[in-house]
Amino acid sequence: MNNLLSKEWIDISDYNWFLSDLDVINFADYEGKTLPIDFREEYFIPSNEDFKEIIESDIQIIWGVISAVDKNEKPIFDKANFPHVQGNDLIWENNNFQVENSIFEITAWDSSYTIVKFSNKVLSEKFKSYFEEAIELDKYKF
Repeated sequence: MNNLLSKEWIDISDYNWFLSDLDVINFADYEGKTLPIDFREEYFIPSNEDFKEIIESDIQIIWGVISAVDKNEKPIFDKANFPHVQGNDLIWENNNFQVENSIFEITAWDSSYTIVKFSNKVLSEKFKSYFEEAIELDKYKF
């Protein structure tokens, strides 16, 4: 996560974060450290300090949806159908955001794929220039 959300292309404090459907391996947990994530709930909206701690930790996200919204907004989502990964074919479609007002959304799929979608073109270009190996979702052949 720390590499994906590098300070080189993004300032995480510019956004409010929304985490849902998380399944993680927290390697720091073996050292007695716990992450500031409430796994008892369907979703979690961390403070910027907690999110910074999460992305800087020794964590592997197996499944999950991480959405960024403008820091002056609250995430808008369907409370009857929380953002999720497993069984959700819509994650493979461009311009389909599970949090309605997402500026960008990260989807971890079975720890095999990371899908990053942007509604902000400038941020998308910054991401693509930082991660030259990134490819457009519609060009990916599954």
